[in-house]
Amino acid sequence: MKAILGLGGNLGDPYGHIRTALDAIDSLCGTKLLRVSEFYLTEAVEVSEPQPPYINCAAEIETRLSPNALLGACLGIESALGRKRPGFKSPRTVDIDLLLYEGVTMATEELTLPHPGILRRAFVLAPLSDLFPEGMALGLAFASALDEVADQKIELYNP
Repeated sequence: MKAILGLGGNLGDPYGHIRTALDAIDSLCGTKLLRVSEFYLTEAVEVSEPQPPYINCAAEIETRLSPNALLGACLGIESALGRKRPGFKSPRTVDIDLLLYEGVTMATEELTLPHPGILRRAFVLAPLSDLFPEGMALGLAFASALDEVADQKIELYNP
């Protein structure tokens, strides 16, 4: 099955952490990294304290892992890269969100698919647009949502 991941970070070397995370994802059992979007620099959103800017991208993968197993693997990669969870929306070395999983819609305490924030965040939609310029990703139509987030500051990141 195909899945879309959103990756980001704003502590330490976020670009390096994301590249390492992408390599780790590609090495997961039964998983292959297919495509990676451009990288973007964005301001932290929905936070109460100022934070450093984030670097974000999206990746399309093919995997035999179930959505929950993939989520667990991503959490393990985050932990291995020094991710701490002192609070919701806190700064992080790396964050890996399971955004979409082909043919799966679900809402459990651990995982909601599609990810509930996709259509409200430019830092997700811009990378998705790189991968799916037609505005449709694994059954999710997102083209019209781009206009809704036009006021969110986002720029290409060139390391």
